Amino acid sequence: MIVITAPTGQIGGRLLDILLNEAPTRGEQLRVIVRDPAKLPDAVRARVDVVTGSHGDADVVDRAFDGADAVFWLAPPVPQTAPNLDAVYSGFTRAAAKAFTAHGVGHVVGVSALGRGTPVADRAGLVTASLAMDDLIGRTGVAYRALANPTFMDNLLWQAAPIRDHGVFTGTVIADRKAPVAATRDIAAAAAGLLLDRSWTGTGEVPVLGPEDLSANDMARVMSDVLGRPVRYKRESLDDFGAALSGRGFGKEAVEGFVDMMRAKDEGLDDGVRRTPETASPTTFRQWCEEVLKPAVQG
Repeated sequence: MIVITAPTGQIGGRLLDILLNEAPTRGEQLRVIVRDPAKLPDAVRARVDVVTGSHGDADVVDRAFDGADAVFWLAPPVPQTAPNLDAVYSGFTRAAAKAFTAHGVGHVVGVSALGRGTPVADRAGLVTASLAMDDLIGRTGVAYRALANPTFMDNLLWQAAPIRDHGVFTGTVIADRKAPVAATRDIAAAAAGLLLDRSWTGTGEVPVLGPEDLSANDMARVMSDVLGRPVRYKRESLDDFGAALSGRGFGKEAVEGFVDMMRAKDEGLDDGVRRTPETASPTTFRQWCEEVLKPAVQG
């Protein structure tokens, strides 16, 4: 039995699709935890065991982890009213950590971030809190793998409208600073591989680095080529970035968490892992733009 949290999100949804194709041939049953089962397609609901509720709720995870061999763990997006970053990650995960032990869950795969061991790891906002969540899960004694991710290519989908209307996308990092970027579908594929082949033990990280390092200027050139129109990168200050988040209703703690993370990325947060055949993931930025961004912009 594999339990999947956040099964309607970008990563969890893609993971569920992969497991629905592969798990039955391996004798694996699937269970999902979802707040609103109606968000799952009818064909999916017919093939999985559904536990309704939040995976931060002790009663919900107690029911969901009964009989579970493995769990895919993904903390939900940062709420606008988060009282502190510990509540977003470790606080949300504590009930599940207890349930892992209580139900003898053997393996857990979690979505986390790059940065461990870098000089900025302890002042990286959301990433620092995410790494603390990994430590919390690791202390339960389960075999745990944290998917250590850089910035997602898919985050650009939030800027499909300004890319379409103005040929501009924004960010806070230096325009020519190269860093890894990864497609969420590759993160889901990495999770599926770990969940289906549970021969691994202990705790550790599995970096998902994409096939190449790119700067914002590099991405602008690729987008321009794929979309057939000029696209440029506009760097915004961290102050403006924080003000925009505040304007969207995020509270002080959440805003500081995002700002500190973006500052740390400009100071080398994602530079601590070397790309190898094992840490690289296959989807190129050009391929992602052709298959994901271009339809979103045109739509």
